[in-house]
Amino acid sequence: MNAFSGFYKKNIQERIEILKKERGISDDEAKVLLDSGALDLDTANRMIENVVGINHLPLGIVPGFVINGKEYVVPMCIEEPSVVAGAAKAAKLAAKCGGFTADADEPVMTGQVQLVGISDDALEKFNFNKEEIAVKAKELASGMEMYGGGYKECEAHILDTSRGKMLIAIFYVDVRDAMGANTINTLLEGIAPLLEEKIGGKVRLRILTNLATKRKARAKCVWKKEVVGEDAIEKMLDGYEFAANDIYRCCTHNKGIMNGVDAVAVATGNDWRAVEASVHAYAAMDGYKPLNKFYKDENGDLVGEIELPLTVGTVGGAINTSPIAGISLKILDVKGAQELSMVMAAVGLAQNFAALNALSTVGIQKGHMKLHAANLAVAAGAKEDEVKNVVEKMVEKNDYSTEAAKEILEKLRGG
Repeated sequence: MNAFSGFYKKNIQERIEILKKERGISDDEAKVLLDSGALDLDTANRMIENVVGINHLPLGIVPGFVINGKEYVVPMCIEEPSVVAGAAKAAKLAAKCGGFTADADEPVMTGQVQLVGISDDALEKFNFNKEEIAVKAKELASGMEMYGGGYKECEAHILDTSRGKMLIAIFYVDVRDAMGANTINTLLEGIAPLLEEKIGGKVRLRILTNLATKRKARAKCVWKKEVVGEDAIEKMLDGYEFAANDIYRCCTHNKGIMNGVDAVAVATGNDWRAVEASVHAYAAMDGYKPLNKFYKDENGDLVGEIELPLTVGTVGGAINTSPIAGISLKILDVKGAQELSMVMAAVGLAQNFAALNALSTVGIQKGHMKLHAANLAVAAGAKEDEVKNVVEKMVEKNDYSTEAAKEILEKLRGG
């Protein structure tokens, strides 16, 4: 993407002009991007209760993400300095090696209905009435059929708990480009009376599960040894094995993946808490393990693979009410939820590659603190035209602290 070459060196207005030309951002949308109060208070007050203001996070983009042969401009909303830079570096190296390949499951979400006070033959009753239950479930999810989705199947199992046996009825629904919570929960509440009638007992919880094991996305990249370096590959593999065999390291390893995934989720108006819950539960299903893996192929190149459940959508919820979410999806140019999940999987893999590469070679602090220096300069009181000079002096001194920034700023001002 030549138009985005040196994007980080340009000022904000120049970046906006590139987005207007390359991604069709309108003048009105550009104004929204440049307005830190893009979400007005009246809209915010309708979104949640007890509104007293609006919080803001920086919105950046990473151009040149090549996934399945298509070049993406990926929006990322996050406050951590090194995340966007890390993703950009990994994406650039990946593009030199042919980019990422990715795929995703059909967007099937899972819901559960809990019945307590059941008889010993409750499961048999469920199976006997399964056809009638399925007909009702299909009716309740029929709104999704016009989009190519809808009810898929149902099943049940018994839980033996300290409060007695419970029957858990499970329903699977293809929710297409929605995250799917409202569709699933509406079905579960609508089916509950029929379950009580046919099975007996009392319905308690009727709620989707965020552990979306039927809605996974996968991404893969082969970073060539000529691009990454054989020594760096060996060091990264040692770092990966640390995460694969130590839960304390693994936790931070997976957090690094989610730095990228969450940043895209927030930018596009998706429920990043649901994504986090699903991903970490999935990582823990057989003992907490890395969400991805790294290994060498027969050529000595570094292969990275990732698989994770991603409950994201491109319609509904905050996506329809947040102006930034709509613009971010326009910049990203995805055709639906499955494509979005593939992009997010690739971003998560790229983010982990960048972090592991930095950790195992130069160390995380060198690059991270250099990027963080601008925040420290602003915190010390530097104006826009002073920040660059303060950062340069901090890098020279290798002193990244607010005190150092204040001292440098004072000297620059002739104090």
